[in-house]
Amino acid sequence: MRQRMLIFNRFIPFSTFTAVNLFGLIFVRKENRFTDVDLRHEQIHSRQMREMLYIPFYIFYGMEWIVRMIQYRKPLKAYFNISFEREAYANQSDKNYLRQRGFYAWLKYLRQKD
Repeated sequence: MRQRMLIFNRFIPFSTFTAVNLFGLIFVRKENRFTDVDLRHEQIHSRQMREMLYIPFYIFYGMEWIVRMIQYRKPLKAYFNISFEREAYANQSDKNYLRQRGFYAWLKYLRQKD
């Protein structure tokens, strides 16, 4: 990933998160340790965003989070059960994942049980 895609700062994201990916720009709090695994996680999100043409990604992500909140009634559990997050967490340690990842691979995580 190109270095210019990483933006280290003191404000974004909220202190409970290490990084946030907004339209392929990865914002990392300066005080947080950002590892290769974290980078791969965000790169998976970048791929998801591109294949969904960005805005639909965020709409679907938000809608799925609401559904997961209704389902689990706990914000963190809802977050970890969003299909995009499931794919990213399941594959963030695999250095070759993005080379072999199929188009819309997150769909197989949509109905997966926690």
